[in-house]
Amino acid sequence: MIQVLDVVRQKALAAGADAWLDDLPLLVVELEQEWGIAVGSAYRDSTEAYVAKARCEDGTPAVLKLLVPRSSDAAGNEITVLRLTEGEGCARLLRDDAVRGALLLERLGRPLYKLGVPLRRRHEILCSTARRVWRPASDCALPTGAEKGRWLADFITSAWEELDHPCSERAIDYALACAERRAAAHRDDEAVLVHGDVHQWNALEGPDGFKLVDPDGLLAQPEYDLGIIMREDPLDLLSGDPHERARWLATHTGLDATAIWEWGVVERVSTGLLGTKVGLQPVGRQMLAIADRVAL
Repeated sequence: MIQVLDVVRQKALAAGADAWLDDLPLLVVELEQEWGIAVGSAYRDSTEAYVAKARCEDGTPAVLKLLVPRSSDAAGNEITVLRLTEGEGCARLLRDDAVRGALLLERLGRPLYKLGVPLRRRHEILCSTARRVWRPASDCALPTGAEKGRWLADFITSAWEELDHPCSERAIDYALACAERRAAAHRDDEAVLVHGDVHQWNALEGPDGFKLVDPDGLLAQPEYDLGIIMREDPLDLLSGDPHERARWLATHTGLDATAIWEWGVVERVSTGLLGTKVGLQPVGRQMLAIADRVAL
């Protein structure tokens, strides 16, 4: 019996993927037969897909991931990133089917969020892991940082109206201004492959350090990945200067603090709105509350 987490079910319903939910048990059976795997229990912390333990015919432990269908080419983009990285910085891809949104991945260890690592050390781990992903990949056809900035601006505008203004107009205007500046700052010849969702739930123990899972996949400034780190742990930004984290990340990586901060502003607002939309609380409320606090 396939048990789908409520947050995954809500995202599927919001995406109009009711049929995917109905057909999921059959899809699992089909992939077991075609790929020669045995699918076990589902993970309880997935938010974007049905994710379950699996075992290959030769006994190799693996993970089966079935993505919620969306209008964007989420499965194709994730597969592209995993093929390009070849297990360096990201989980190794064993099998894939982009049409059905199916991936078979190496099974990794505990996620970073379960290890109780202090915040600064956690940021060091996330930065060093993301660095292993960053590389030139100009011909891979992934979305650009400019396209992502414009998409996020459109989402922020529509979601804020749809949700009846769950944060201040000032926070929205500031996020839209940051998104416009980041989109305008994109340069194709300077862009690198970035993961696009670098946080402690997506960093898992591997045989030679941590690896990232669930890449969105972009060709963008590497600061984009650090903007995700700015988005996370929103309550920590309440104490002291909220810009201090961006400055530390910039110093630690040699990147630009303003770009890190502005991507963080955009991601915080868009993710706060998405969390509110799909019932991912209290994190949605927390992100929007901090967005109000830091808006200029």
